[in-house]
Amino acid sequence: MVDLTVEELDSLWELALKARERAYSRYSGFSVGAALMCVDRKVFLGCNVENGSYGLTQCAERSAICSMVAAGGSNPVAIAVRGPEEVNCSPCGACRQVLMEHNPEMLVLFQWGGRRVEVLARELLPYGFDLEESSEIGGGSR
Repeated sequence: MVDLTVEELDSLWELALKARERAYSRYSGFSVGAALMCVDRKVFLGCNVENGSYGLTQCAERSAICSMVAAGGSNPVAIAVRGPEEVNCSPCGACRQVLMEHNPEMLVLFQWGGRRVEVLARELLPYGFDLEESSEIGGGSR
């Protein structure tokens, strides 16, 4: 895990709040923003983008990951997620799996119980799917 300063984490936390302002949440009104930092300290923002067909909605965390990938970024080390201030807001199951895919040791910041929580991605999804491990167990390709 990369050591990040308190200032870097605080900055990421504030950038997620700014990203939340860009959310397209016309159906639920539940706006979420995310700020993702890579090992080179580049930051990528994401926000939720809802769709009338709810299954097509893009979460803020996955939006930030997609922004990173599209811009040629890699090696994410931390992500901050901010929803409405008065509501607990941790990554959904799909986002937890995507975060694990990119770095199980990524620090994940989110709001819970009126405070900022900081945990590793692998702690949010202790039994996440890993194709490489599954291939080893199953004897290779199916």
